[in-house]
Amino acid sequence: MLNVCAILVISVLNLKEETTIATKQLINNRIRSPQVLLIDHENNNRGVTDTREALKLAEEVGLDLVVVSDNKETPVAKILDYGKHLYQLKKRQRQTSKPTMKEVKLRPNVGESDYGVRINRAVEWLDKGDSVKFQVRLRGREHQHRDRATELLERVITDLSEVGKVQSFDKRTLILQMVPV
Repeated sequence: MLNVCAILVISVLNLKEETTIATKQLINNRIRSPQVLLIDHENNNRGVTDTREALKLAEEVGLDLVVVSDNKETPVAKILDYGKHLYQLKKRQRQTSKPTMKEVKLRPNVGESDYGVRINRAVEWLDKGDSVKFQVRLRGREHQHRDRATELLERVITDLSEVGKVQSFDKRTLILQMVPV
């Protein structure tokens, strides 16, 4: 008896989730307003038309009538493929939510003005939500003074401690990765 009740509750919860997902955007027969501002499948503005006529036009083309903007007086409806529209919205949302990794390459004897420019740029990136990777590149005799490179990376950590925190700090490869706070 307990298992049947649990399955019933789960199925009711799933049904509620599906209906909330489906009712986020008004499509086809769910549009209740008598008139809509219609944009057809070729992006031509058809003006204010009756919702029934707009539905007939959408059915003739084999597409859906979707409310794009819900104004108080007349909502803006567009004739389009609803499945494709949802896919593009999800794709756009995934692209914007991806944090990116920005890279800053330094030399151990970097000048103060160059260092300041790179730190300011890193502050902007961290404020925007991106993570920043600092890499110190050594050449020739600079390998004998690795301690200067690690001091430079430690200085970067102290300068960016307000806007970012250290994700990884590899002293052997002289790479520092910082993420936003």
